[in-house]
Amino acid sequence: MPKIVKNTTFPGLFDLLAPHSCRGCGRIGDPLCNCCKNYIISHHQNLCPICHASNSIGRCVNCHQLPPIFIVGHRSDLIGQLVHDFKFHSVRDLARPLAEILNAVLPPTQGPTVIVPLPTITSHIRERGFSHTHLITKHFAKLRQDCQTSNLLTRARNTVQVGSSREKRLSQARTAYTLTDDSLINPSTTYILFDDVWTTGASLQSASALLQKAGAKNIIIAVLALSQ
Repeated sequence: MPKIVKNTTFPGLFDLLAPHSCRGCGRIGDPLCNCCKNYIISHHQNLCPICHASNSIGRCVNCHQLPPIFIVGHRSDLIGQLVHDFKFHSVRDLARPLAEILNAVLPPTQGPTVIVPLPTITSHIRERGFSHTHLITKHFAKLRQDCQTSNLLTRARNTVQVGSSREKRLSQARTAYTLTDDSLINPSTTYILFDDVWTTGASLQSASALLQKAGAKNIIIAVLALSQ
C-alpha cells in the first residue's frame, strides 16, 4: 500500500519549475503514480450519494428511481485533491489517470456507448483554458471499445453553483441544460453522464431526466468525487 501524503506545494508553480510529483506519495515523475492510482481503484467502495448505502451495482435499493450511479471516492480523499489540482491548478496531465480510474470503476457496457460530459460554464473555460469534463471524457472514450464522447448537452444558463445553497442549486439545475439535438438519442445506446463532483446531484439528475425524456433507455451516472 502506498503512503498517501498531502502535497502542500502549490502545484501550478511546482510543475513549471520541476518534474511532476505524485499527489499521493510524492514520488517524482507523474502527477499520479501507478501505485497510487491502483490503490484508489482497489479501495473503491461504491456508495449511494443520496442515502450513503453501499452497493456494488450502482443502483441503490433505497433510491431505485435514479439511474445507476458510480462514484470513485470522497472529495476529502486523494481523488478529491486530484480533481482540485486538475481543475484549479491546470494540471492537465491528470486527465489521463483520472479517466483510467473512472474506466476501472465503471462496469463494462454492451454495444454502442456515448459518454456525455456535463458542460462547463463558459467563464470557467476561459479562466482555466480548457473544459475539465470534456478533457477527461476524451481520454475515457479511447479506453473503451465502441465508446465515443458527445456534446449532447449544452448550458441554457451559465449559473455559478459554487457556494450556492442546496435549494438554489436544485432550482438552477431544472433549467440549466438543454439537448443540442434530441434526434441523436438512440434507445439502444448506453449513455454515461459524467461530472467531476457530486454535491447535491441536482445537475446530473436534471441532465439524466433530459436524456430520458428524449428517449434514452440506458443511462449511467459517473462521478469522481462525492462532496459531503
